[in-house]
Amino acid sequence: MERVLVVKVTAGTDAPERCSQAFTVASSALAAGATVSLWLTGESAWFALPGRAAQFELPHAAPLPDLLDALIAGGTVTLCTQCAARRDIGPDDVLTGVRIAGAPTFVEEILADDARALVY
Repeated sequence: MERVLVVKVTAGTDAPERCSQAFTVASSALAAGATVSLWLTGESAWFALPGRAAQFELPHAAPLPDLLDALIAGGTVTLCTQCAARRDIGPDDVLTGVRIAGAPTFVEEILADDARALVY
């Protein structure tokens, strides 16, 4: 049976420990062989933009750009449609490999029989 983890991160620099935990758990699941989908919502939406993850600092935490790169390369990274619109972020603004999608796509992912969802 395929193992699927959907992680929705709502925190960014406003709650760095919660943000880092979401990225760490998602990338750990990916390394363990799970199919991982990371959703950037709320303040984490900014990390869909080039260079923004590099500005994130948290002592004793894995570098956010490394975690994000791994998740883009091996999983799915999605920027919430409404969160993007509220921040004037368009499809041409985001990192290569980041898609923009809305609630129907999120619900479809979390309702899959083999999916587990976490919200940070």
